[in-house]
Amino acid sequence: MVSPLLLLVAAAALAAENGAASDPSPLQDFCVADTASKVLVNGLPCKDPATVVPDDFFFSGVDKPGSMANRRYGFTALLVQIPGLNTLGVSHARVDVEPGGTVPPHSHPRATETVLVLEGSVYFGFVTSSPANKLFDKVLRKGDVFAVPQGVVHFLYNNGTATAALYATFGSQNAGQLIPADELFGTGVAEDLLAKAFLTDKETVHKIAAKFQS
Repeated sequence: MVSPLLLLVAAAALAAENGAASDPSPLQDFCVADTASKVLVNGLPCKDPATVVPDDFFFSGVDKPGSMANRRYGFTALLVQIPGLNTLGVSHARVDVEPGGTVPPHSHPRATETVLVLEGSVYFGFVTSSPANKLFDKVLRKGDVFAVPQGVVHFLYNNGTATAALYATFGSQNAGQLIPADELFGTGVAEDLLAKAFLTDKETVHKIAAKFQS
């Protein structure tokens, strides 16, 4: 039988690990971002609470697609910027994916993610880390929600005939984003190394890399 003391120690260790992997806990009710400040901190400095207004906790326009277009992959993004969420460990975005478009395999090193489908349908999934490398995938339709664990590679593909719209919530103020295709083929990594890593030849890698330079 496991002793209560051992269980207590294990619980404390898990709590410490989870705490280290998330944004710092706030020390006040809110810390509305002072976007004009030039002070560099982990996050953004706080406005004077006396100057905070309701609009600091408000954002309008999520009913329309964003203007940040990624033509390579066929999607647009809208960052839901709410100053009042500064230091509270959460962020949001709307993503619209054209038919045949994709948000390619990528990861968010600092956040879990939940995605709500607003319109259309998408093929969505994630792959667990080694050694399991297990695929969890599903076709999502309007009203469906899918969760992605922190740091794992995930993707979505619009294999339908209409544009799909999704609302994503991240468990960090700054989730970060790593897109392996962009980072490996678009940054000058040695082509012979990539040829070995992807079990192909240098000529094939060169052709792929050329598409990321345009």
